[in-house]
Amino acid sequence: MNNYNGSSGNKPRISFHEFYADDFTPREHYKPLWDHIRATGQNSLEVKAHESQLALQTEGVTFTVYGESDEGIERIWPFDLIPRIITAMEWEKIESGLKQRVRALNLFLNDLYTEQKIIKDGVIPPELIYQGKDFRREIMGITPPGGIYTHISGIDLIRAEDGEYLILEDNLRTPSGVSYMIENRVIERRIMPEFFDKYRVRRVDHYPALLLDALRSLSPRGKDTAEVVVLTPGVYNSAYFEHTFLAKEMGVELAEGRDLVTINDIVYLKTTTGLQRVDVIYRRIDDDFLDPLIFRSDSTLGIAGVINAWRAGNVALVNAPGSGIADDKAVYPYVPDIIRYYLGQQPILKNVPTYQMTNQQDREFVFDNMEGMVIKAVSESGGYGMLMGPSSTPQLRREFVDKVLENPRNYIAQPVVYLSRHICYMDGELEARHLDLRPFVIYGEDIQVVPGGLTRVALRKGSLVVNSSQGGGSKDTWVLSE
Repeated sequence: MNNYNGSSGNKPRISFHEFYADDFTPREHYKPLWDHIRATGQNSLEVKAHESQLALQTEGVTFTVYGESDEGIERIWPFDLIPRIITAMEWEKIESGLKQRVRALNLFLNDLYTEQKIIKDGVIPPELIYQGKDFRREIMGITPPGGIYTHISGIDLIRAEDGEYLILEDNLRTPSGVSYMIENRVIERRIMPEFFDKYRVRRVDHYPALLLDALRSLSPRGKDTAEVVVLTPGVYNSAYFEHTFLAKEMGVELAEGRDLVTINDIVYLKTTTGLQRVDVIYRRIDDDFLDPLIFRSDSTLGIAGVINAWRAGNVALVNAPGSGIADDKAVYPYVPDIIRYYLGQQPILKNVPTYQMTNQQDREFVFDNMEGMVIKAVSESGGYGMLMGPSSTPQLRREFVDKVLENPRNYIAQPVVYLSRHICYMDGELEARHLDLRPFVIYGEDIQVVPGGLTRVALRKGSLVVNSSQGGGSKDTWVLSE
C-alpha cells in the first residue's frame, strides 16, 4: 500500500508545466514549435482553430453527453490545436512501465479465475476480491486464448508537481478514446502541416491494423480465416462513433446483439446470405449485458449463450469477461504488490498515493482532510460519483462521509494531484489548462503500446476534470523519434 503522508507544509502547490520550463521559457523540445507560433502570430491560430472545427464537423467526429433526462446530446469533439510533445526518453519509460503493468495484471486475472495463489499467499485480502461487483464467479475455470484477459487497455497517466508520470487508473474493460486519438492526428496533419515539418513524430494511425492483427491471432479457427465483429450496444451509446470508426478502419462487421445468434456453442452473424460463423467478438458492452443466460437476464444488448461458446473455445471475447476486477479502484492500490508478486520486479511507474476506506486509520485521516482529497466511487467512471475536495461544499462533504460509512468498500480516496498544465488556444489567447494522458496498449501475440495516446484537457480554467462528458477536450499527442 502506498499512502500519502499529507505533509506538504505551507509551500504553495504549483503544477508541472509541460510547455514552459520556467518564466515562460519553452522546454527544449517545444522551442521549434514556439518559434513558429511567434513567427506566424496568433491570428494564424484563430484561422486554423476555425478550420479544425469545420473539419471535425464535416467528418462527423462527435461524442454524446447524457443529462438527467437520459436524452443524449451529440456534440462536436473538442480539439485544441497546440500538440502535446513527449520526448523519446520520456516515452521509453512510459512504454516499459505500461508493458510491465499490463503483463502483471493479466497474470493476476489468470490466477484469480483459477488457483487464486495471490489470495492464498495473503498478498490481497480475499474480501476485497469477493465483494467486488466485477469479480465474475460465473467464469471461474475458463482460460481465454493465450491466457490473455485484457487485449486492449487504456491506462490513464498524470504528471505530478515534480513532473513524474504516475498511473491514475487502469481501464481494462471496454476502454474508449482511441478513435479520437487518431482523428486528432488526422486533423492536426491537415490543418497544421507546418508543425510536422519541424519534428519527427511517431505515427498512431496504424492502431486499427495492430488491433485487427491481435484480434485475428485469437481465432480458434486460425488467424488467416478469422471472422471478427465489433459488438456495439447501438447508436445511443456515447462511444458509438468509436465503434463505427474501428469497424470501418479494420474492415469488419459492426453488429448489435440482435444480429448474432449462438447455435450449439458456436456464434453466428445473421447476413442476407445466411449465417456466418464468428471467431472473435470485440465487444463494447459491459459484462452485465453480454449474455442474458449468465448475467442480467433482462439484457437485450448481448448474445444468449455466448459465454458457453467462449467456455467451449469456439469464440474469443475481447476483452475477456471478468477483467473489470483488475481495474476496480479498490484493487488499484495493490497493483505495485501484484507486479512484485508475479514478475519479481519493482514497478517502473508508480501509483497515485491511495487511501483504502475499509481501513479505519485511512478513513479517519481522509475525513479530517477532505478539502485536499478526491474521493472516488470504485465502480464509477467518466468523472462521476466523486468528490473533488477543493471545490466541494461542507454539505457535500458531509454527504460523502455518510456514503463512505455506509459502504467503505465502495470508495477510495487520493490526495488532490494538481495535474500538469499545457498551453491551449482558448478564445484568441494562449492559456494554461490541466491535462492527463491515456495511452493504448494492445496485447496480442506480444504487448504493443501505441506511441502517443489521448491527451485529455480540462477546458474550464482551473478545473482538474478532463472527461469529455464533464466539459473536457483533447490534444494531439506527439511522441518524438530518437
